Amino acid sequence: MRVSGVNVCCPDDDSEICIPCTKTDDKIRSLQVSFQLHFKKTPLMAGSKKNKAKKVFSRQPTPPPIMNQDADELMNDLLAQLDSRDETVQAESAQVLNDMNLNEQANAIEKGKKQDAKSRFQARQARKAATLAQSFSPDDPEHQARLEKEAKDEDDAIKNVCRNLNLEVFEINPDGHCLYSAIADQLVLLGLASPAQMNYAAIRNFAANYIRSHPDDFLPFLPSTGGEDSEGALDAGLMNPLQFDSYCKMVRDTATWGGEPEVVALSRAFNIPIHVVQGGNPSIVKHYPREGDAGDPNGPTVWISYHRKLYGLGEHYNSLRPGPRRIPVT
Repeated sequence: MRVSGVNVCCPDDDSEICIPCTKTDDKIRSLQVSFQLHFKKTPLMAGSKKNKAKKVFSRQPTPPPIMNQDADELMNDLLAQLDSRDETVQAESAQVLNDMNLNEQANAIEKGKKQDAKSRFQARQARKAATLAQSFSPDDPEHQARLEKEAKDEDDAIKNVCRNLNLEVFEINPDGHCLYSAIADQLVLLGLASPAQMNYAAIRNFAANYIRSHPDDFLPFLPSTGGEDSEGALDAGLMNPLQFDSYCKMVRDTATWGGEPEVVALSRAFNIPIHVVQGGNPSIVKHYPREGDAGDPNGPTVWISYHRKLYGLGEHYNSLRPGPRRIPVT
């Protein structure tokens, strides 16, 4: 099925672009297979899900350092799965990441002959992934308790702001598309589009197209992945044209989390303010189609919430819908 030039849930067809389906078991198995193929480990064996991780991902010699795009994408896919509400999905993804021996790979990268900015960046990313995966380990109750408290504090702060605005949190599926799904929900709620027109794939397409057509507005906020010393980076360490094109394709075609650049792009693309409620300071971050111009204060506004702690891994967005009408007390 095509939506605004993007194919959605297209197993078995030869479409150019396919947004990943949300069948978590299939996704995890696919990632496991990719991991097996990339590092040439033992093939998947038949058996229960509980025994699968033990049999397939038993400790083996440290695999080669993550030095290519396929392995980076595999690691990013696994990190995205940690954002799932399904505890089984979280545990299996964490298990795969743990078995990739990321800290040892980071050490190998840092001790290697090639010591450019990109290698150092890869080492930092590997250590970050290892830390996040370990936070999902069931044998760390103290860390888990701390995460739960931080999540509750953040949730209380966001709900307090929403209460004052008479808004309610409408939960969006944490599948990597949450920002785009939340904004799609808001646009339908405001009557600016029909449900058939607006879903995460369509919103991703709008964001990618706007960023691509306004490079001067976004390049200052998009550093090269390898920093200013990386091959092909511009003088200030920004993305070169090829990297910028890859970034736009990533926004359009993958489940990579959206963030500030995409919020700005969508505010301008749809010519509508987007206000983001968060647990930090300031409690509301306001984005306007024209910088510094608040426009009509009574006009339509997109309201979403930003959560860093909700599922133990940051970067989640929900939609904020109007609460029940309050009857004034006389």
